[in-house]
Amino acid sequence: MKSLHLAPRQQLNANTLAISLKTTTILVATLVLFYQDLAIIANNALQSEFMSHILAIPFLFAYLLYRKRKMVRAVIPFETSNQSKQTKHLSTLSGMVLCVTAMILYWHGSYTFTPLEYHILTLPIFTAGLTLILFNPQTLRQLAFPIIFLIFLTPPPSEILYGLGATLSVISSEASNTLVNALGIASTISGEYGNPTIIITRPDNTTIGFTIDIACSGIYSLIGFLIFVAFIAYLARDKTWKKAAIFLIGLPLIYVLNIIRITIILLIGYYYGKQLALQTFHLIGGWVLVFLGTLILLTITEKLLKTKIFKKPQLQPCQECNLNPQNPPQDFCPNCGRLLKYPKTKLKKQDIAKIATIALSVTLLLLVQVPVFALTEGPAQIIIQTPTGEQGNTQILPQIPNHTLQFWYRDKDFEQLAKQDASLIYVYTPLNGTDEPIWVAIEIASATSSLHRWETCFITWPQTHGYQPKITQLDLKDTQILENPPLTARYFAFQYTKTNQTQLVLYWYETATFKTNTTVQQKHVKMSLITYPDTPQNVTEAENRLLPFATAIANHWQPTKTWSQIALAISVNGPTLAAAAVTLLAAILMFNVIEKNKRKKTNTYAYKKLSKMNQQIIEAVHQAQRTATGTITNIAKTYENIAEEKITAENLLQKLTEAEKAGLVEKEVINEQDEPVLGWKTQLSLRE
Repeated sequence: MKSLHLAPRQQLNANTLAISLKTTTILVATLVLFYQDLAIIANNALQSEFMSHILAIPFLFAYLLYRKRKMVRAVIPFETSNQSKQTKHLSTLSGMVLCVTAMILYWHGSYTFTPLEYHILTLPIFTAGLTLILFNPQTLRQLAFPIIFLIFLTPPPSEILYGLGATLSVISSEASNTLVNALGIASTISGEYGNPTIIITRPDNTTIGFTIDIACSGIYSLIGFLIFVAFIAYLARDKTWKKAAIFLIGLPLIYVLNIIRITIILLIGYYYGKQLALQTFHLIGGWVLVFLGTLILLTITEKLLKTKIFKKPQLQPCQECNLNPQNPPQDFCPNCGRLLKYPKTKLKKQDIAKIATIALSVTLLLLVQVPVFALTEGPAQIIIQTPTGEQGNTQILPQIPNHTLQFWYRDKDFEQLAKQDASLIYVYTPLNGTDEPIWVAIEIASATSSLHRWETCFITWPQTHGYQPKITQLDLKDTQILENPPLTARYFAFQYTKTNQTQLVLYWYETATFKTNTTVQQKHVKMSLITYPDTPQNVTEAENRLLPFATAIANHWQPTKTWSQIALAISVNGPTLAAAAVTLLAAILMFNVIEKNKRKKTNTYAYKKLSKMNQQIIEAVHQAQRTATGTITNIAKTYENIAEEKITAENLLQKLTEAEKAGLVEKEVINEQDEPVLGWKTQLSLRE
């Protein structure tokens, strides 16, 4: 059976050099352009529980590439035969359009209030474009899932996160409460604001409460496990319905495990106290659930569904493969189509030109690249020591005419809750005594996930937990407070339902450089301006009053990178330019389809003029590719059924080669459980 596998590893040669150079170009170009975003994502994953699943994505992505290595190596040098001059360079042109579209959306994202989400969503588009430019559509087809898998790097929107987490927390609390009641433990569910709480009566008649918040709901485990479920379902070497079954089994499985976890914690709290129960909660964290869920899912997949994930496919013996296993004369077996040795990959002059063009383009893009968040120098010192103790430094904010600036307090409780480095409150008090004071909240954190949005906390969170929000939204919109570099802030106006008090918040995000002694660190900052208009009718007037303060503060923090006029123009007109690029891509694809149809019609006329035997061979190719794989063996069997006579493999291969020169058929690399097999397909329209 050894002869059925590839020949021993070859030394580094022109083939591996060509592939390595192209692959390195894609990797370096992507990392260089998306370094800022990936650094923020990695930092958030290290410091935030609900994003820790992102740490697994690079390893899973690497394995997906490893799993596809044979197919990719087989199709990289594979060029579709009989391409016309009009369609020869369409794949390269399509890749260029994809890259341009990605960069347009990237710059436009930096112009919006949610730049990080925009940037990461463009990463797969850019990678797909480079793959088309340096390789071919067949390579992109094989790498489609690994590239799409990078979508999981995108942070989940807070609205979806809180909405789904709230629903899961309610279901988890009710299910766990029912289970402990069934075990004879007295417990009830009460509602603290936004979170269900299970209250257990212990044997000594004391009560303890366990709040099932978003951390306990299982949403973090569910998001992380979703990645592994998609990963396992894709790798399963089986039918499509079994892949779907893996996905449908995996999602409820992790949720059941979370309910069991909560129930165990409640039992520990009942018998041993709340302290030990909380320690157990942190011990049986989200990654433990993901690990257990993955093991159980793999067991179900192999035992119940009889699906193999990592086992190599069984290869049928072939006499042709055994003729010269150490030095096969051909790349693919002419009989069964199995890969015998990797086809040669040459580094052409046009490949070198493409690599040089990509390098030059990336260099130019770096010159006009925009930061994810507005980058500022930041103040030299945030906290200062005074005779009365520690307080915030008022020099981090500008002096506004006719207003006095005062540090109010540091909210250390909120810092601990939100995992922030500092949460400082300042106030601008007007000297005339008639205007409302303007409060400034400065939140500083190492991860963007610690800087929550105002509207999410006040509206999304209560609504998704089944509670009426304590406020009524009056207005929510984005506005630009700086033109260059552009800085977008968000207005959020609301009114408290109990007191009828109106509040207006104007907030934005920055990345600032802070100096502490001899060290320099970059931190993420959320700057919020807050005021309380007398009535809801005065919201517009309050908005106009806040905007100059926001502009003055943003300028005071000294933006370090202004945008070029080109980048600014592209960002402002991003949607229009992206739509134009997508339209161009659609036109290219449509042109390709039209040209293929024309070629097929021409080939159909030629087919009708062939001899009966040649027509039957073409018909055999057509039926073989529809019912099985178009290998020589399957085509020969199909031909015997059609013509009721046998044909030798040598004669059939000769006939197919002649038909290929005429453009009636062409070779294709078929994926059989990630094993490349050479087959044939027709290039004309045949009806059953």
